[in-house]
Amino acid sequence: MNLLYFIAVILVILWAIGFLAMNLGALIHILLVFALISILLRLIRGRGV
Repeated sequence: MNLLYFIAVILVILWAIGFLAMNLGALIHILLVFALISILLRLIRGRGV
């Protein structure tokens, strides 16, 4: 598992915790968007997830 994929998974987990707790607000959603963009860039470049 490479570092970018690992970071994306961690960000999604943190987003889920923040969404359930409702105390981290917009920061977690910004991090989630960053993680999704990173995954999409990897898919577009043809490396797979």
